[in-house]
Amino acid sequence: MIIRTIYTFLLMVITPFFLIKLMKKKQGKPHIGKRWKEYVGITPKLESPVKPIWIHAVSVGEVIGITPLVKRLQIEKPDTPIVITTTTTTGALQVEKHLSSAEHRFMPFDLPFTIQHFLNSINPCQLIIMEMELWPNLLNKVSKNNIPITIINARLSDKSFQRYKKISFLFRDLSKNVHKIICQTKLEAERFIQLGVYKDKTLVSGSLKYDIHVSRTDIKNGDLLHQKIGTHRSIWIAASTHDGEEKFVLNAHKKILEKCPSALLILVPRHPERFNDVAKMCEDIELKTERRTTNQPITESTQVYLADTMGEMLMLMQASNVCFMGGSLIGSKVGGHNPLEPTALGLPVLTGPSYYNFNEIYEQLFREGIAQKVIHEQQLSDTVINLLSQSITLSCTRKKAKEFMKKHSGAIELTLEYILNEKA
Repeated sequence: MIIRTIYTFLLMVITPFFLIKLMKKKQGKPHIGKRWKEYVGITPKLESPVKPIWIHAVSVGEVIGITPLVKRLQIEKPDTPIVITTTTTTGALQVEKHLSSAEHRFMPFDLPFTIQHFLNSINPCQLIIMEMELWPNLLNKVSKNNIPITIINARLSDKSFQRYKKISFLFRDLSKNVHKIICQTKLEAERFIQLGVYKDKTLVSGSLKYDIHVSRTDIKNGDLLHQKIGTHRSIWIAASTHDGEEKFVLNAHKKILEKCPSALLILVPRHPERFNDVAKMCEDIELKTERRTTNQPITESTQVYLADTMGEMLMLMQASNVCFMGGSLIGSKVGGHNPLEPTALGLPVLTGPSYYNFNEIYEQLFREGIAQKVIHEQQLSDTVINLLSQSITLSCTRKKAKEFMKKHSGAIELTLEYILNEKA
């Protein structure tokens, strides 16, 4: 109680600075506009008399993760509204694009009065939190309003586990407010129990991220893009790259072009505010580049296709033959991104040496021969050239990737049963 009071006081002090930052326009990112009030709990009420299911997904990645689950929930409970909260505007845009049948609100700051205002306006029947968003006042207030809280797709890496062990007294206090924690693996469930979560609150579903739904539209548009680029051309994609990685990738691409002049790189920076900087980088390194938003034709001379859009990753991957996943070349800052999206599309996956956020998944993919690790530019270029030049290897990898995803799917079904209390 004392710790939460101190935490609340400190958060109140810094909240005005967050608001000022929110109001600033950032190039390439949707602006919050008049909706800034939602961050302080002033949110539009729902028209429906039926209490909604409230799902919190922080940003783009989490929204993508819960999308198939939400669509299934809407089939199972068609008369129950669903409210999705995100912290970021890019997450909001993802909801608007792919879950427009659900209501969207911005998650209020973790202050008692902002959370209570939100609850008064929304009046949810339950709260579902994607992964590990454990905000003290949120959990406390929601629990005091007798609203069950379920954490789904819960992950607890060894690094996080060791950190939480040092403050296990605080973790135990937070976990008292949670109704269920649905974990990805038995190991993670055991870690939660060691931190003080009651055993009967921990369940295992597998990872929702294995249940990736690729829409027919994404497949169709991806195939059309491949045809537009040229079916005779070898295409590789560098997905979700971060600052410092584009130069690495572009230098590797120059080496690839020396042996495979018709190769095309689809470059997808992670953060939209960096699109212009990356375009300038391509220009400086003297690679002929077309930006997706300019709608200029992709010619034989185009060497880089800069994907300066949001929400099109699966379509862009479908147009590619090989995928390098970003966020894996810059040490402990990121720890990699989810390799299961390209795997679901049958692509060989390449990663840098830093992938600790998805260590277990990558180790499985390494064993299956679906993913490979690259350390330096020459290794990346050599590996891409090797893969692009061997159609039999690509075909074999595609088959193994599809089988791998089929084997590990099913988390959505289990999670739904747990949420709907059909299984406990």
